Amino acid sequence: MVSYEEKAGNLLMKLAGEFVAIESNRTSLITVTNVMIKEHGRTAVFLVTVLPDSETDTALAFLKRKRSDFREYIKKNTRLKTIPVVDFELDKGEKYRQHIDDISRGI
Repeated sequence: MVSYEEKAGNLLMKLAGEFVAIESNRTSLITVTNVMIKEHGRTAVFLVTVLPDSETDTALAFLKRKRSDFREYIKKNTRLKTIPVVDFELDKGEKYRQHIDDISRGI
């Protein structure tokens, strides 16, 4: 059986991807890779990857500026009881996996 937090997380991931696609200026590729739901749904931390790597700081600054707009987007597109406070962080685990893949391919 799927928990409420898992369902909410899947929905929030989908909405985050849509929001980024709509709002970004496409100078970099921002991918939402995971969401961590905390405090019984009151907080959601979205993990992202950014390509090219040189645009990471700019993309994270953009996402952090858009946090309140994203909360409004969640309100308009869901019926969640609690609209979480959102934040965005770099998915360092994904970067490490990519680096290991590069090493294993001899790049």
